[in-house]
Amino acid sequence: MKPQSHAAPVTSLPQAPQDEATARVRRYWITMGIRMACFALTVLVTPYGWYTWVFAAAAAVLPYIAVVFANAVSPTSTAPAESPVQEIASAAPASATVAPDAEPTVITIRERPAPSDPAEDT
Repeated sequence: MKPQSHAAPVTSLPQAPQDEATARVRRYWITMGIRMACFALTVLVTPYGWYTWVFAAAAAVLPYIAVVFANAVSPTSTAPAESPVQEIASAAPASATVAPDAEPTVITIRERPAPSDPAEDT
């Protein structure tokens, strides 16, 4: 029978804290870069029109969005519960099937105290 391991599968482990922090900082800087581009487009694109207001609104709102996304922690994913019945059924080898009319093999072990050695008693 295969020994069972109680180690967590790699796919169910949460993201490392350092990797998560790096991803959050990267999202912040990308969002702020888009904000700076919107601000530049607000000032530099002429003639002014409805798109100027869109760029200005994005430049005003994106800092809030960047901070919220940077502070958002990704939810911890937990592995789904595994059914022990399914694992036992899948672990049973195909050669272990017994014919229905065969007698099961019973092994009985009877323990007896070890005979005492007369040399040890002295």
